[in-house]
Amino acid sequence: MEPRRMHKERQGVVLSNKMQKTVIVAVERTVLHPKYKKYLKRRSKVKAHDEKGECRIGDRVIIVETRPLSRDKRWRVSKVVNRAVVDPTIAPDAPLTA
Repeated sequence: MEPRRMHKERQGVVLSNKMQKTVIVAVERTVLHPKYKKYLKRRSKVKAHDEKGECRIGDRVIIVETRPLSRDKRWRVSKVVNRAVVDPTIAPDAPLTA
């Protein structure tokens, strides 16, 4: 028999890491339409606590429900599952030339 989990766990993608110790994570779920029986994607954005500041935009992370840490932060980053692939040919600060 497997032990019962105390907190909810979700997997999502980091959308923003511009705040200190906070990341915005997009969590996707599928919902069955009641009439047409088609599965639809639903996305919710949550703020999660990132103590070490190790998450980057595009990373796939596991977040865990926790006590309220601020006004709208109720999740904590548990671990980074996949790192975002960064294209080395594109410099983020390079000016766009036409």
